[in-house]
Amino acid sequence: MSAPRQNGPDVPEVSAASFAALCRSSPWRWHTLRFTLSWVGGDAASPAAPVRAWLRRPSDLRVETVGGAPLYTTTSLERSRDDFYVTDTPRSWLLPPALVAPVYDDHGLVTRRPDAAYGDPIFGGGRWQAILDPVELAGPAPTPPYLPEARPAVVRSVAAGAFAKRRVWCATVAPTVRYRPVTSGHPLAPGPTRVAVDTATGVCVYSHVLHGPHAGQGHRLVIEGVDEYQLDDLFTRQDFDLTDVSRHVPWPVDAR
Repeated sequence: MSAPRQNGPDVPEVSAASFAALCRSSPWRWHTLRFTLSWVGGDAASPAAPVRAWLRRPSDLRVETVGGAPLYTTTSLERSRDDFYVTDTPRSWLLPPALVAPVYDDHGLVTRRPDAAYGDPIFGGGRWQAILDPVELAGPAPTPPYLPEARPAVVRSVAAGAFAKRRVWCATVAPTVRYRPVTSGHPLAPGPTRVAVDTATGVCVYSHVLHGPHAGQGHRLVIEGVDEYQLDDLFTRQDFDLTDVSRHVPWPVDAR
């Protein structure tokens, strides 16, 4: 097993298999993300105006308008965990993805995902979860070659490209009868869809439905920062007045 390469996989030629592996890799390729997200094509289930978000895995999220007006915050810092652990369900005891080891290919992409507590905090549209972790396009593991009908989607026209000055892999994805969206009723690919996945993070930064009743719908996500230091103050209602240690603290000296 090789460790994931945070600056994007060095693959000589992009294939459907490597694209699928990239779609499985998001939980292990970043910890914090700052981005703007806009929905296009008149999707009534998603906010019309673009938003800016700060996300710190596994449970912290802040969302603002692009102009800076706060819209939503959620965090586990101010919540008791007692109720979560006494439910005595299998999911209660799953570890976060960062604490479990997937199976990597030679380029640091995930070929097989283990059982873990997957899921990011969400806001607005039902496809938010799939955008941040587009595993539904590929499934948690490769489909055996003798069972092509078990594929969640058919991947065609794979190519390397760029989006918002970042490297991406693009593909046309056509869902099959085995397609299972992460959020029921809100598939990332409701029909044949052109998508772009950021190679460094595994986040789906672009989608455009090509055919069907949802034709023309999609999203655009612009990544502004990856694995930046994020203060707890971003996600809590109470200001703890903490010092941002990533910034220089001036130390005035008396000239006398």
